[in-house]
Amino acid sequence: MKAILLEKAGPVENLVHKEIDTPVVGDREVLVEVKAISINPVDYKVRSREEALQRIYGEQRPAILGWDIAGTVVATGAKVAQFEAGDKVFGMVNFPGSGNAYATFVAAPESQLAKIPAGHSFEEAAATTLAALTALQVLRPRIKKGDRVLVHAGSGGVGHFAIQIAKWLGAFVVTTSSAKNRDFVMALGADEHIDYREQAFETVLTDIDFVFDMFNGDILLNSVKVTKAGGAIVSIPSSEFSEAVQTLARKRHVKVSHLMVQSNGEDMEMLKNLLENGTIKPHVSKTFPFSDMAQAHLQLESGRTVGKVVVTL
Repeated sequence: MKAILLEKAGPVENLVHKEIDTPVVGDREVLVEVKAISINPVDYKVRSREEALQRIYGEQRPAILGWDIAGTVVATGAKVAQFEAGDKVFGMVNFPGSGNAYATFVAAPESQLAKIPAGHSFEEAAATTLAALTALQVLRPRIKKGDRVLVHAGSGGVGHFAIQIAKWLGAFVVTTSSAKNRDFVMALGADEHIDYREQAFETVLTDIDFVFDMFNGDILLNSVKVTKAGGAIVSIPSSEFSEAVQTLARKRHVKVSHLMVQSNGEDMEMLKNLLENGTIKPHVSKTFPFSDMAQAHLQLESGRTVGKVVVTL
C-alpha cells in the first residue's frame, strides 16, 4: 500500500512516500480503505519537532503520522460486531498515540469509529474528527444553557466546531477572528464578533462563564481577566501555564485547565448524529491529493486556514 513515512522530525521534505505492507487487523479492529484524511496543527508540530515525535512514537521509526480518517471497511477482525465490509466509517484513530493514518489502508479499533451518515462525503466526515471531538469533549461537560462563552479563533478548525456545539448546548457565544472572517463565524451561529486586530477583547468583555482558549500566553492571561468568579477556561495548546496566569486565576477564582482530546467511539457516534441532523457543518476550505501532503502541511502551518484542510486518496 502507499504510505507517507517520517524517519526524523524536520521540514516537509522529511515526509517520504513509499510502498509498504498493508496492516493486519487485530480481533477488534477493522481495516479501512482510506478515502480522506484530515490534518491538524498537531500533525505539523509532530512532524517538525523531535520532542513531540518522540513523545508520541517513541523509538518507532519510520513513523506514519495522522489520526483523522474517513473511508470504507474492507476487512474486520474476528471479534468485531459493529461494522462489516462495505461500511463507510470515520474517526480519530489512537490519539494520542500511533494512528498511522497517512496510508491507503489503516487498521483502526472498532471502538473509535462511527458510520458516516447518508448524504455526507468522505471529505466532510474526515473533517469532523479531531477538531470536532476536541470541541465536543471540552464543551459538553462544562457549559449549560444561557452561559456566556468566549471562543477564541472561531474561524479555525476547532473554533468553527466550538461555535456550533456551544450554540447547540444553548450558550451565548462570543468569538474572535479577523474582520474578513466575521460573516463566516456569524453564519456558524456566533452571537457577537470581535475583530482581534482592531479591538482588544479584554477591554470590551466581562462576566464570561467559560473561555475556550487556543493560544495560551497573553491571550490566556487576558481571558482570565474577562472570566467571572466561578468561571472556567480550558486551554488546549499546553498544560503549562505561566505564574502570572496561575496567580490571577487564583485571585479571580477562575479555574484554568488543559485538555487533550482522546479517541472515543461514543463521542464519534454523537458527532455522527450532529452531522446527520445538521447541527454541525464542517467547513473544508482546501483539499489536496495524497501526493501533495507536504503542501497540505504548509497550508495549515501558514495559520491562515478557515475551517479544515483535507487530503484525499
